[in-house]
Amino acid sequence: METTMIYGRNPVLEALDKMPDKVYIQKGAKDGSMKKIRGRAKELGIYVQEREKSRLDEMCGNQNHQGVVAFISDFTYGSVEDMLALAEEKSEDPLIVLLDGIEDPHNLGAIIRSAYAMGAHGVVIPKHRAAAVNATVYKTSAGAVDHMIVAKVTNINRTIDDLKAKNIWVYGADGGKGALYDADLTGPIAVVIGNEGKGLAEKTKEHVDSLLSIPMDGGFDSLNASVAASIFLYDIKRQRHGKASAL
Repeated sequence: METTMIYGRNPVLEALDKMPDKVYIQKGAKDGSMKKIRGRAKELGIYVQEREKSRLDEMCGNQNHQGVVAFISDFTYGSVEDMLALAEEKSEDPLIVLLDGIEDPHNLGAIIRSAYAMGAHGVVIPKHRAAAVNATVYKTSAGAVDHMIVAKVTNINRTIDDLKAKNIWVYGADGGKGALYDADLTGPIAVVIGNEGKGLAEKTKEHVDSLLSIPMDGGFDSLNASVAASIFLYDIKRQRHGKASAL
């Protein structure tokens, strides 16, 4: 079985419960969160090996590993059905994030982190021509990927249609259309975020129920994909919290 490399203190600490195959810590590092990593690994019976910083640099291509690197069996993807089941289990309206060709793993990790923080039930990514879960995603998500259902699908537009058939309203994030803050975001919802450079594919725009934009000043008409996703998800959480408080 192939393995995924994870580096950084928070991502590795989060990943320990998944029983990584190997954990390497920088020789002599025992301060703060590193002490937590050592302690938790000992509790779980995970053997920790010490290595010089230069060796850890080699392992992760001189990325900022913060003195700890782990190798874990490849990420297990879930399904859209798993996301819907989670929403039902929590007695919540489904909130699903679909990514239409996000290519940068940093963006994928940041979106997963925001999705988890804002209470989404899952993130859907395409199987082809898009970023997948890897060490960079683990690092950028600060370990949130271990708590978020991520599903790979062959066809995003078919998934959109399937969600609509289940009475989930699907919004597409697209500049110049209806304003985000004018939309009712309190029911079962899916949000589609487009590619970093091209935005939503024209075909995808035809499949969503509505297109929404984030009103901006200063002559800008677009934002980084992960920033846009965070704003959408925050407004959904804000509206849902307001509705719940009013009940």
